Amino acid sequence: MRTFIALLIAAFSSFVQAGPQIQHWVAPTGAKVYFVASRDLPILDVQIDFVAGGARSPADKSGVASLTASLLDAGAGSLDEEQISGRLVDLGARLSSGSDHDKASVNLRTLSFATEKTGALALMRAVLSAPTFPEAVLAREKTRTIESLKEADTRPDAIAGKRFVAALYPGHPYGNVATPESVAKIVRDDLVTFYQTYYTARGAVVSIIGDVSKSEAEAIAVQLTEALPAGEPVAALPPVTLPQRETLKVAHPAAQSHIHVGLPAITRTDPDYFALLVGNYTLGGGGFVSRLMKEVREKRGYAYSVYSTFAPRVLPGPFQIGLQTKREQADDALQVVDAVLTKFLAEGPTAQELAAAKKNLIDGQALRIDSNAKLLAHLSLIGFHGLPLDYLDQFPRKVGAITRDDVKAAFQRHVKPENLVTVIVAAD
Repeated sequence: MRTFIALLIAAFSSFVQAGPQIQHWVAPTGAKVYFVASRDLPILDVQIDFVAGGARSPADKSGVASLTASLLDAGAGSLDEEQISGRLVDLGARLSSGSDHDKASVNLRTLSFATEKTGALALMRAVLSAPTFPEAVLAREKTRTIESLKEADTRPDAIAGKRFVAALYPGHPYGNVATPESVAKIVRDDLVTFYQTYYTARGAVVSIIGDVSKSEAEAIAVQLTEALPAGEPVAALPPVTLPQRETLKVAHPAAQSHIHVGLPAITRTDPDYFALLVGNYTLGGGGFVSRLMKEVREKRGYAYSVYSTFAPRVLPGPFQIGLQTKREQADDALQVVDAVLTKFLAEGPTAQELAAAKKNLIDGQALRIDSNAKLLAHLSLIGFHGLPLDYLDQFPRKVGAITRDDVKAAFQRHVKPENLVTVIVAAD
């Protein structure tokens, strides 16, 4: 009897600690759907992702992906952008869109009451399936974008970021960035062609969370994707080639040197993801408890802030160390960074550092999924990258199982000194 009671308690505890119950299916339109019912508030959140990120822009017209995403709500069917904006205000809904390197996303948040939900979903469908990309709005946004890019090209931080990406991914779509010249070449037909090629039903990942039933979610997914082009499978991007180790110095009058060090390192589905996540907390992702912060800032005062991060993508995304320091001490700061990284690659974290990193990541998981908006982002992540449905449940177990040897081996596989690129803007 005691054994039975103990099993019941364990089962109940496991149920209580479990993450959100994610349901997944493929809609009749071919769209992949991920759904979590959340009945606590009368809110509905929907995100639709497409394989339409910046890496899909033509090399000589970088910026097409971003402009296409941002102009979806500039006109739809018979509605212009002011009418779309007015309807959103009347419905109390929010509609937004954007893109990154791999994907473009369209987001809707609305009340789940019948009138508001029906109106907001109809508007989202129109924006998704019948964007008009008005010439006047395109001209306005091109001007705004070009002026913004020109201004960014005067700032050392923006220059460093652009040069770093180009050095990490030479000749690869990940290395293409929008310039005033590339944006100036873009015409309306480019947006129409990009939309028709990549905003397709079969390529859509629909994430839904909120105050609706599964049958309602099924209907919503069909409603939002049935009017999209069916589409063909999107071709894979070319493989990423690791760069050779080099240091690029860019002249600039700034008093502070802006420094990036890194290389292409990891995909989002790589088995080493959790080991790198845990290890990076100790190296430079844990703020004031990280080794880089202690050695570069606290002991020597070379920088106010220094960090390291992994940014996984569909193809290997960058590992990056970043800092700003007085230009006359840039070389000294870089020597410290190199020494810290070299030691970490050779030895990995200490037992105490490993325990602290795992505790922080596991304890912080609840805060990373404590709202529907945050859960929606995780649904999108799981759906777009094809992660397991129980990924959120797996997270604490995967992190907790990481050993010092796991961290050391993962870093040695993915952070190779012979492939590290260093970019210094405002260098002596």
